[in-house]
Amino acid sequence: MRLTDHHSLPEDLYSADAVREIDRYVIDQQGVDGFGLMQSAAAAVFRRLMQRWPEPRRLLVLCGAGNNGGDGYLVAAAAQRHGIPVDCVAVAPVEKLSGDARRAWQKACSDSVEVKDLQTLSASERDQHFTSASLIVDAMLGTGVAGAPREPFAEMIRRCQHSPAAVVAVDLPSGLNATTGAAPGDVIRADLTVTFIGLKAGLFTGQGPEACGALCFEALGTEPWLPHSGQMPIAHRIDWSVLQASLPRRPLTAHKGRFGHVLVVAGDRGFGGAGILAAEAAARSGAGLVTLATRPEHAAPALARCPSIMVQGLIHGSELPALVEAADVIVCGPGIGQSAWGQQMFQQVVASGKPRVLDADALNLMSSRVAVRDNDHILTPHPGEAARLLGCPVAEIEADRIKATAKLCEVYGGTVLLKGAGTVVGCEEASPAIVSGSNPGMATGGMGDVLAGIVGALYGQFGHPATAARMGAALHLAAAQRATLSKGYMGLLPTDVIDALPSVLAEAEQLNIHEGTAE
Repeated sequence: MRLTDHHSLPEDLYSADAVREIDRYVIDQQGVDGFGLMQSAAAAVFRRLMQRWPEPRRLLVLCGAGNNGGDGYLVAAAAQRHGIPVDCVAVAPVEKLSGDARRAWQKACSDSVEVKDLQTLSASERDQHFTSASLIVDAMLGTGVAGAPREPFAEMIRRCQHSPAAVVAVDLPSGLNATTGAAPGDVIRADLTVTFIGLKAGLFTGQGPEACGALCFEALGTEPWLPHSGQMPIAHRIDWSVLQASLPRRPLTAHKGRFGHVLVVAGDRGFGGAGILAAEAAARSGAGLVTLATRPEHAAPALARCPSIMVQGLIHGSELPALVEAADVIVCGPGIGQSAWGQQMFQQVVASGKPRVLDADALNLMSSRVAVRDNDHILTPHPGEAARLLGCPVAEIEADRIKATAKLCEVYGGTVLLKGAGTVVGCEEASPAIVSGSNPGMATGGMGDVLAGIVGALYGQFGHPATAARMGAALHLAAAQRATLSKGYMGLLPTDVIDALPSVLAEAEQLNIHEGTAE
């Protein structure tokens, strides 16, 4: 979601069904005029698009058959009243319009908007509309559509994708599942999405962040009735700008034993960097002590990179228990492989019963065994690892990331951090959290190792797995965003994210500091 001010957005995320029920409650139980609500939505869209593009040359408004289409007709009417050239195309025949959507079409016509039926336009006429438009308003498919768009909507979506014009989506991009963030077919890639009444969870995970572009929220005056609607959020939105306020102040009498001893078990032959990245990330995230258990040949490079960590070179799993005994939290998995060495290390870690973060090959080893529930572990799978843990296709994970996270919690217990755009963090005792935002520069090897180290460090400091996972995922993204300012997306490396951690944490500390106090 580029250019989105996440701090200004509500935290509650709803399903598409819940938002429709809230809308119905406001109209039926509170007596709010439905057409008036639609007019407010259209006015909000028009205001937002004019703020972003103050002098649009020509608008193309694509309207569907439901209330989403009704919003579009009213946006076209607003443009016409303001003297902006507008082409309004009924992608769904106007004969299918009813209720408030039909009133919106009638209003557009009375305001001299020429509504053209898509079915009457030749291919060249359709080309002309898209060629002449400097801004396209997508008001085709709303929250009631969950599957792949059918024709002629699919054609219009593809035309939008190939058009150089900017696209504004009304409520959500057509083709995107508002609840899950899945896009089973063609989907609008908007530059701006203006969404109403309640934030939809699908805007923040899966394909949602890419499809939405910048996201604006308009409550349309419904805030007072939201708590009384009977609808509960299915997830909560989190980001570092909010979570950093809960970072505890360090007392002046602090010592290293107070902030956790993290043991990182990582780095079989050929994968030494994974352990080094995880260990240094833990050290940079506030862990009091960090020990890296790795292959002996990786010890010298690890100390050269980060001399503040303790490094032990291990040949056999039988050497690990003494290190495990001294640790408060264990991070296991980055680069351990699935050979005998990795299996031995994994077995020792699981047998210890210590609080742990399991990542990468630890999850792959876990997927080949009988599932054992544990309330103290944090699992950090990417979609492929999640699919192996649940024995299902990756597509099934991506089709509903919130549901997949809940299933992993049900089978394995503890806390699950499902990586990807719109990371989902779930546990059985609380509703899931979705990290607001994404960074394509993080799509490179080693970023997950850094995340595992961050989460392990926070687990050692806070002692609560869900808190550590939520804060760790948000901090990881915030550091990546900071590093991207100077490195860009394509050149971003995991070490850049590690290097950005101190400045991000320092800002949080400054917000929370109380001078002259001590514990």
